[in-house]
Amino acid sequence: MKDPYKVLGISPHATNEEVKSAYRELAKKYHPDNYANSPIADVAEEKMKEINEAYDEILKIRAGKGEGSHSGNTYNGGSYGSSNNDPYFAEVRQNINNGRIKDAESFLNSTPSEKRNAEWCFLMACVLTKKGYYFDALRLADTACNMAPENREFAALRDNLRRQSDGYGRQQQQNVGGGCNMCDICAMLYCLDCMCR
Repeated sequence: MKDPYKVLGISPHATNEEVKSAYRELAKKYHPDNYANSPIADVAEEKMKEINEAYDEILKIRAGKGEGSHSGNTYNGGSYGSSNNDPYFAEVRQNINNGRIKDAESFLNSTPSEKRNAEWCFLMACVLTKKGYYFDALRLADTACNMAPENREFAALRDNLRRQSDGYGRQQQQNVGGGCNMCDICAMLYCLDCMCR
């Protein structure tokens, strides 16, 4: 593998923020979506893969794992943080914790398919929950739990979403069988008026 710092065009002494900034800039420039139906789409895809690998390697080096190590991750992401989170998603966790949901969603949507692991599903479920899409969030939380059944953080989100969706279902049933509200009465009066003419 090439020197990951050279791939990102930064010094090995660059700060973590400089590493992220260089990665984001290159990812924006070479993202395959920018080259759809272009003769250089394959080149852009290969370059994007190289950029992702370099960024991952730098994060591993900085976490003390070094090249070639495939042991568990040690990044602790704060509010969402269990000790086995993928460093690739550190910024997404920060964005969610800081209420920057659009930034988190944008990053997750641009994540290559090979990186869409259990944590990706969990974080996208968090984003969808913040946006109020509970059923889609529950589907992704279930997927995350199926991919990593031992992860308590994923299970906690799934269980919370299940409780919310159960409550929503009960509320809907109560509304169906629980009598009329003012809108129902108005609609019924309007229909009766139309029928009597």
